[in-house]
Amino acid sequence: MSRYYVNKFLFTVDRDPELLRRYKENPRTLVETWEQAIGPQLNSVEFSTVNGFTDAEREALVNHDIVALFEMGAHFFLSLTIFIAIYDEDWTALHGPLSFQRDFARRLAHWEGRDYPPVGE
Repeated sequence: MSRYYVNKFLFTVDRDPELLRRYKENPRTLVETWEQAIGPQLNSVEFSTVNGFTDAEREALVNHDIVALFEMGAHFFLSLTIFIAIYDEDWTALHGPLSFQRDFARRLAHWEGRDYPPVGE
């Protein structure tokens, strides 16, 4: 897994309201667009040709699969913040404050007492 590239995706999409909206509405299209056009950008004039998502990473991002991303080593804070931005308002309306965060913890409860997957490369 390219933890760097997945984490770059989570970081950049979470900090851009337009990308975040597109990721919520049509994740597959946004992941494909980001991987081809946004992710390779190193700065305003330079691009990388060495990064790309694996099929498993791409599907986890498309499906908003928090557990799979965590288990592949995506940074848990980056995952939590982007998915709070996507889901928290809806979850709070249905289940009350911090309900998404509680569900996030519940989904990862099988990791309690175990070493977390490494988040650095």
